[in-house]
Parts: sequence; C-alpha cells; structure tokens
Amino acid sequence: MEENLEKDSFLTIAKISSGLYKDKNSKFHYYAFPVKTEEEIKEQQAELRKKYYDARHHCFAYVLGRDGDIFRASDDGEPNHSAGDPILGQIRSNNLTNILIVVVRYFGGTKLGVSGLIQAYKTSASLAIEENEIIEELVKEQVQIKFPYPAMNEVMKLVKRLDLEILHQKMELDCEMTLEFREKLRPSVLEFLEDSQDIEILGLE
Repeated sequence: MEENLEKDSFLTIAKISSGLYKDKNSKFHYYAFPVKTEEEIKEQQAELRKKYYDARHHCFAYVLGRDGDIFRASDDGEPNHSAGDPILGQIRSNNLTNILIVVVRYFGGTKLGVSGLIQAYKTSASLAIEENEIIEELVKEQVQIKFPYPAMNEVMKLVKRLDLEILHQKMELDCEMTLEFREKLRPSVLEFLEDSQDIEILGLE
C-alpha cells in the first residue's frame, strides 16, 4: 500500500462487498459499504436489520471524513470490545475512511469466548475489505468563473496546464464556466484567476 499519498487524497473502498465466515457453527455475515454520511450508514444498517431480523447481533464500525476523525464502533450486545473494536481495527490498519463494516452474527450453540469473538469479528472485517477494492479518492474543489469570449484561450491554457475538469460551461459573449480541481491546486488556480483582469470569480467551493 502506498505510504506517500497526497494530503488531498484518502483511501476508501470502491463498492459493496459481502460474505459469510463460520466458526464453531456460529455464522458471521459480513458487509462493507462505501459511505459518505451518517444518514447513508443508518440506511444501510436498516436494510440489514430487515434482512437479518432474527439475528442476535448486528455489530459494526464506521469511519468518515478525509482524516477519519468521525468514527464509531458497536458491540451490539456482545461482550465489551469483542466486536466493534476488532472491526474498527481492521479499518484503521488499512488506513480507510468513508467506510461502514457490519457483521451480523447467528449464534451456533457453542460459546467462542471473548478471544474467539475478537478473532471472528476481526477475520470477518478483514475478509470484507480483502474482497473489495481499495481506491484512492481525491479531495476536490470547484470554482465558477465569468469572462468575455476573447479570454477563452487564456482559460483553456489554465485548464490544460493544471488538468482541470470542466463541469459546466455557457458560451456567449460573456462566458461562464465551472471548473473542478484537486484541493492541492487551489493556490495555483486562484493565483492565475486573480492575476487575470478578464476573469471574474463568481463562486468557490
């Protein structure tokens, strides 16, 4: 895994992954979801609670935000720190964010003990990640600009030089354009735009 990621990027998962892990007749249904908000998390959890309505434990952990500073882990009735923390540990060890992992357990009649539970939830979370795809996402910003048509060449030079993405454009005597760029390019983009007498910044987000 890359160590020297740009500060305006983070690692997350590309899709939903799921599977089943068994230990002494206990069944652990594991799921990993790419998520961006706590609302999305609640929706995914609600769906799983409908699907596995008779399961005793819906244990989970999630991490949100570019710096992974929003997170939570739940044992959902299992012994303290035997389920949520091992799941969270796998997310952290893979340096992931914007991810939810849920492990739904059906008791198989044989107690696993705390150490056994920790291992089972850790393995389930690990498999959910392994069977997914880890991707690098960029933190991006957008700027909306207005300029007279003759300044189009100047704007397109900026687009080409910094590899900006044109999200929207209106081509008239006065042109408008919305550009998207990775966060680390912000000083270069703003410097160029502010140095140009023909280009007006309408909005930046």
